[in-house]
Amino acid sequence: MSAAPVEFGLLNYATLGAYLLSTLCLGLWFARRTRSTADYFTAGRRIPWWVMGISISNVSSISYMSIPAKAYAEDWTILWVNVPILLLAPLVIYVLLPVFGRLRSASAYEFLETRFGLVARLYGATAFVLLQLGRMALVIYLPALALAAVTDLNIVACILVIGALSAVYSTLGGIEGVIWTDFVQTVFLMGAALASFALIAFRLDGGLATIAQVAAEHEKFQLTRWSGDIANNALWAVLLGSIFTQIVPYISDQSMIQRYQTTIDLPAARHALWINAGIAIGNTCLLLGVGTAIFVYYRLNPTQLAGLPRPDAILPFFIAHELPAGVAGLVVAGVFAAAQSAISTSLNATSTVIVTDFLQRLGPSRSDAHWLHAAKVITAGAGVAAVALAGVLAFAGVGSAFDFFQGLLGLTASGLAGLFILGIFTRRATTAGAMIGAIASALVLYFVQTRMAVQVYLYAFIGISTCVAVGYAASLLLPGGPRPRAVATATDPARSPTADSH
Repeated sequence: MSAAPVEFGLLNYATLGAYLLSTLCLGLWFARRTRSTADYFTAGRRIPWWVMGISISNVSSISYMSIPAKAYAEDWTILWVNVPILLLAPLVIYVLLPVFGRLRSASAYEFLETRFGLVARLYGATAFVLLQLGRMALVIYLPALALAAVTDLNIVACILVIGALSAVYSTLGGIEGVIWTDFVQTVFLMGAALASFALIAFRLDGGLATIAQVAAEHEKFQLTRWSGDIANNALWAVLLGSIFTQIVPYISDQSMIQRYQTTIDLPAARHALWINAGIAIGNTCLLLGVGTAIFVYYRLNPTQLAGLPRPDAILPFFIAHELPAGVAGLVVAGVFAAAQSAISTSLNATSTVIVTDFLQRLGPSRSDAHWLHAAKVITAGAGVAAVALAGVLAFAGVGSAFDFFQGLLGLTASGLAGLFILGIFTRRATTAGAMIGAIASALVLYFVQTRMAVQVYLYAFIGISTCVAVGYAASLLLPGGPRPRAVATATDPARSPTADSH
């Protein structure tokens, strides 16, 4: 049985249109200040720390759509996914920030060349670009699914709208436009989520008490599963795997590391990361609460659930059928905000890597104006590629988008994170050993994902551990070769990683 079509309405379209126009205007505003590659890639180091902290609070369309869907279909066990952010914050703030603060370029993968040579740098840059293309495709596809569910537009048209607008303001405004837009979007989308939760509570007899009672009866607030089965969300598997999953972006993701360089100094970056850690936990709880409230609403109104295509679509389905005019447009705009935040960040970071690690590093010397123009062209081109891949996802389909992305992250990025760990925390790791470790990581993860029933959160743990263990062992066993020039690492007593100087 399919649900009757729902009219989106003029007021909802007006709300959504006003939001989309405002993001485009933000990109145009910051385009006036983008006069060099330093402006385009690092915002001239003029981003306030509180803006940067809120802008990197890990809210994307993946979490905005998938976490409520997980809470609706299962329980709160995935809350532990973001808890390691608090545990890892001291490591990132006092060890990693100073290491990346000494880089001379905007690219994080310059560190890999300094430590392991050019091959490692190119490997890291290539792995990052491939991961970002896949990530952008997914975060375009998910909100397009939402928009297609609540309007008379088909999913291809929705993909084009989301991708094109994101690419335009990212191309124009550079990283400064991206960060400020992310800041506004994060505040906006969490407000939309809070509005959805409040409306559900208002509609139900008994309000919050009813939500709490019905959810508790169906064990929706369950936080732990004491099980030895690594294919399920056992607490130890989620927590262990999430520690390694969360370290990946902080230690090896250009889109994160690049932002470390947009504040005025190291103390400002530290303040931003503490803010990010706190907000990430709060956002996760709010999104889980929305999913649980939707479950309770439909549990008490089961006849209104007819036509739900799959659990991943529960949020757009609820928007289309239950929210009043204007509010539905607000929440759909929140979905757009989540998508555009992730897409714009990935687009700018991808263009930074391609220009810095490939064109500037391997090509002839050019003027800064030439590289600025190239960065804008590449940003637009990456947007086109991401839209095309999102179209492929729309026709091929994915089961659980959240699990799909976790698998992609583990397969693509774990070996890269392992390379950074070998480079930062060891002195004896060699170029050949580190690269062998990275290749072994990808091979082991491919086998695990295709041949074994393993909880998705453990992918990053398996990949990073394999890279570090194999890479270090290979470095000790293989005959020594030419070593890259020395670099200060976390194990170097001569240059403490807690020093604030660059």
